[in-house]
Amino acid sequence: MATLTVPQTVPSPNEDCEQLRKAFQGWGTNEALIIEILAHRNAAQRRLIRQTYAQIYGEELLKSLDDEISGDFERAVILWTLDPAERDAVLANEAVRKWNEGKSRVLIEIACAKSSTELFAVRKAYHARFKRSLEEDVAAHTSGNFRKLLVPLVSAHRYEGLEVNMKLAKSEAKILHEKVSDKAYDHEDLIRILTTRSKAQLIATLNQYNNEYGTPFNKNLKADPKDEFLTALRSVVRCIFCPEKYFAKVARVAIEGLGTDENALTRVIVTRAEVDLKLIKEAYHKRTSVPLDKAIAGDTSGDYERMLLALLGV
Repeated sequence: MATLTVPQTVPSPNEDCEQLRKAFQGWGTNEALIIEILAHRNAAQRRLIRQTYAQIYGEELLKSLDDEISGDFERAVILWTLDPAERDAVLANEAVRKWNEGKSRVLIEIACAKSSTELFAVRKAYHARFKRSLEEDVAAHTSGNFRKLLVPLVSAHRYEGLEVNMKLAKSEAKILHEKVSDKAYDHEDLIRILTTRSKAQLIATLNQYNNEYGTPFNKNLKADPKDEFLTALRSVVRCIFCPEKYFAKVARVAIEGLGTDENALTRVIVTRAEVDLKLIKEAYHKRTSVPLDKAIAGDTSGDYERMLLALLGV
């Protein structure tokens, strides 16, 4: 499902560090060499490269990258080079510091498209890097319905098993239907079900909702397309129910909108390249009839384009 390509024979971390140092030295930076190395190493290998680079040169690799490259290319490379949990912690911190209701999708992706173990690692990384908890920052920077939804989402530790209680699914589908019918979208029971149930249980509940009431739950959350809170609720369901379709839509909106949303596009590629980017590519192609790599090549340029395409496995 991942698109990351790693060579069969990988140089040692020392060799990679020597090559990266050469890329930084002399007249001009060798961006192609940076891409050749970092875009073709997995998370464990990149972690070793960072550790080795610091030991050999007494400087953090991320600082050297920051000194040598810039713009969207720099952001993509640095986010990719970070450990996945640390990367998500950085993205979450950006979302809460620059809070607006549209930023909720970043927090929703982190909370809902990951396993409980992965989300716990993000919370630990956030605490280590920012000396505060993710939960307290989300609570401090959000308000109203968004706080009611996002704090329990980022605090969640969902059960990961596949067991499903069909009696519970039926009763909670009824609760969801009642709350949606009453337009009580912020009701504590609706939020409790979406933020605490295991993914398997929640999917069973939403399937039961569809079977019982004839309309998908998400479709009933479209009463007001401009309501950002309803958009957030739909994003929670999409991220849990079918993450590849959710991220394909994020990429599509980033590319097709007025001007490219490079931050959103970068986020999709760097956070999913080691997870399910192959499925996202397929969903994107099915929806638009255009391969994702061609869409990116037509909407980006230079080293930024080459970095994204390398992570896409092109």
